[in-house]
Amino acid sequence: MAPLGPLARFLAQLVVPVVAVLARAIPAAYGQALQNARKAGVDAAEASAPVFGKRISRAEALQVLNLTEKEAANPEAIQRQFDRYFAANEVSKGGSFYLQSKIYRAKELLTEFQEEKRREEMKQ
Repeated sequence: MAPLGPLARFLAQLVVPVVAVLARAIPAAYGQALQNARKAGVDAAEASAPVFGKRISRAEALQVLNLTEKEAANPEAIQRQFDRYFAANEVSKGGSFYLQSKIYRAKELLTEFQEEKRREEMKQ
């Protein structure tokens, strides 16, 4: 049991400085990344947004569903393309869950855009 004491002390002497360095380095790196994003002209809110929670753009949604701006005005066209691509990427048929997720998010974004447009037209 005696050798456990020196081993624990050695590990503590090794871990404590590493944690201290990381505690200073991570916030500094994050701040530098935000500063670089500002220099590149990226909005700070967009730059600090989490990667997994980030929404796709309208242009990307149109690209994912292979639609033009004109076709995107038609809810049936969006649904038709969604059904087609979602079924083609069915995981049980060897498709990609990632692509299904992109397809779903594209449809979701375009549908939300149409609803917002409809609400604006009703207000006028």
